[in-house]
Amino acid sequence: MNDIQRISWFILGTAFLLVTAYFFPWKDIQWGQMTMEPVRTLTVTGSAESKEKNQIAKFSAGMSAVNGDREAAVKEVNTKIEAITKVVKEFGIKDEDIITQSMSIYQMQDMVYEDGRQRQKPGQWSVSNNIEVTLRDIDRANTLADLLSKSGATNVWGPNFQLDRSNKSADALTEAAVADAKTKAEAMAKSAGATLGRVMSVTESMTSGGIVYPMAMRDGIGGGGGGASLEPGTSNVSKSVTVIWELK
Repeated sequence: MNDIQRISWFILGTAFLLVTAYFFPWKDIQWGQMTMEPVRTLTVTGSAESKEKNQIAKFSAGMSAVNGDREAAVKEVNTKIEAITKVVKEFGIKDEDIITQSMSIYQMQDMVYEDGRQRQKPGQWSVSNNIEVTLRDIDRANTLADLLSKSGATNVWGPNFQLDRSNKSADALTEAAVADAKTKAEAMAKSAGATLGRVMSVTESMTSGGIVYPMAMRDGIGGGGGGASLEPGTSNVSKSVTVIWELK
């Protein structure tokens, strides 16, 4: 091929490229863009419920004192709380199951009349301290109530029977709640002409209710001579899960 032929082929090739480039639908091309279809999802809530025997009992025992001398009132309360705590520990309650529930120290205000006018005047000091006790052997609830009522505490509340949160017996409800949600989701997806895809998220919640007995008085619950029998009963436990599925 001579030089003239090479030049002719070059000119023809260049002309072809220019014509092709002119008529090519450049505007129909989305340069550097990615188009994604929105993901369809289905959100369903499932639930499960059961009755569980209560496993623990909580008591509150406190001491309060009123005295014109602040330090004397504090000392009286602290001394009594220490004595109550000692008795509870000797009963078999572990340190981690005894916590200070509340403590307060404040000076009351008296209303007096001076020079024909009414005004407030600092009065006596009121001091209180309460501890919460967790009993894990609920068969001894009546004995502990009797013990606390005789401890010298000025107020005793309980027992509050409830579930032990460290016990995993209620975890089976999670599986049942998820299964309930899946059954509902499959029916809804089928009615919409779709099928369930991957699970995108799961949110869980749990509720339960216990039994609370009134204040243990010396002549009532836990009173001398054994007191009334305390039955732990059961708590209603329910779990619900909210599951989000991808729809196909």
